[in-house]
Amino acid sequence: MARKCVVTGRKTSSGNHRSHAMNANKRKWKANVQKVRVIIDGKPQRVYVSARALKSGKIKRA
Repeated sequence: MARKCVVTGRKTSSGNHRSHAMNANKRKWKANVQKVRVIIDGKPQRVYVSARALKSGKIKRA
């Protein structure tokens, strides 16, 4: 199972790290996802949810 939020779809994104001389190195930004128990279809399940979705109340914790 990938580190992807089941609510918002946030996941690891990629891009370049740029030095002062504008040299490019590949890098990743990992989404702040937490493994939490939530109610889905009336049953508790362990899924990855982003911290932003948890703070905004978009999901009901079990």
